[in-house]
Amino acid sequence: QVQLVESGGGLVQAGGSLRLSCAVSGRTLSAYASSWFRQAPGKEREFVAAISWSDGNTYYGDSVKGRFTISKDNAKNTVYLQMNSLKPEDTAKYYCAMRGSNIASTREGLYRYWGQGTQVTVSS
Repeated sequence: QVQLVESGGGLVQAGGSLRLSCAVSGRTLSAYASSWFRQAPGKEREFVAAISWSDGNTYYGDSVKGRFTISKDNAKNTVYLQMNSLKPEDTAKYYCAMRGSNIASTREGLYRYWGQGTQVTVSS
């Protein structure tokens, strides 16, 4: 059973930064792809970023390119999302997800394991 626990969310002013963490535990394999999605009130869940565990290839949603960086620490089984130049429209609950494949995807339906989410609020 794979478990994902997000942390690092909070309240920040526009232009500020936050780093989210996703600690992965359980029967994990080295060839998983991980991602971050977010969901704002009244909106659909949106792809933010993804990373492949084995080769570290990364992918980003258009709205966060150049501002967010996804990374991983294999030894700590942790995925990070560094968020810079935050905007009020980045306000959402951020979810970490993993799939049993090394191929990262922007499609949330392909991810089997999900965390409970961490709230990020950006004030103007």
